[in-house]
Order: sequence, then C-alpha cells, then structure tokens
Amino acid sequence: MEHYRARSVRHPREQIPRQQTPGAARPTKPAPARRRLPRPRLTGLGGGLFACVAMAVVAGIVWLLFDTSLFAYGLLFLPVAATTALWVRPADLITAPISAPIAFAVGVWPVSGGSGGIGGQLMGIVSALSLHAGWLYAGTVVAALIALVRKAVLIGKRRMPRRVV
Repeated sequence: MEHYRARSVRHPREQIPRQQTPGAARPTKPAPARRRLPRPRLTGLGGGLFACVAMAVVAGIVWLLFDTSLFAYGLLFLPVAATTALWVRPADLITAPISAPIAFAVGVWPVSGGSGGIGGQLMGIVSALSLHAGWLYAGTVVAALIALVRKAVLIGKRRMPRRVV
C-alpha cells in the first residue's frame, strides 16, 4: 500500500503575506485591463443557427440595398463563415465547415432573383447556388481552415509540457 504525503492546501483567496524590504516601492494602481473583442463560445447547433440567422439578415440587407447582387451576398458570406468558425467552442469545431454552406443556402433565397411561383423561386435558388458556388466554396474553406488551425493550436497546447516555477 502506498503512503501519500499530506499537502497543505490553501484556498485561492488566501493571500500569502509579502515580506517588504524598507526601500521597496509599493505598486500604486494595477495596470488598466485591455479591452478585448467578445469571444462567445457557441455549441455546434448554436453556431449553425448563428450562421443561418446572420446570412438571412445579410441577404435582407443586400436585397434592400443592391436588389439581387449575389456578389455582395457572397462577399459578406466570408466574414460570417469566419466568425462562426472563431466563435464555435473547441469541442464542436467540426460543425463550423458544415454549417457554413447550409447558412449560405438558407440566406440565398431573397437575393436569388427567382420569379413566378414556387417553381420559379426554387429554380432561382438552384441557379444562384450553382452559379455562385465559388463564394460557397471559399466560405467553407475559410471556416475549415480556421477550425483546423484552432484544433492544431489546442492539440499543441495539450502536448506542451507545463513549466514548473
């Protein structure tokens, strides 16, 4: 049977008293905290919903401002795909490149330029998806690369030995 040494465990709030030397200067104020951008952590479903809602809003804005400009829609798809890949939590990184093309397809309806009834609208959506597949692929690749880099960084942090101070 193994014997374990008992360690004294301190509560994180307990302060260790510092020994002050007579000539040591005391710090007056702590350094001001830097403002950082928000870093929400979305689940896989939350990331997909965020991307779909964002692309629907982008499509509405593009439709109001530029009528049926799929160039503007595709251009604005790239930052939405990147943001989705940055904001999804580490456990759900695989969902970012999956939700990006779904979001592109969800939002393309208002700017697709279809006419007539349901058949004309559906034909406009299919045409928009096929003719502007470059934007779709570009956004998916952006999301996949960001997810891949984030995963590599997480694996690298896990494998690095911790420094003993």
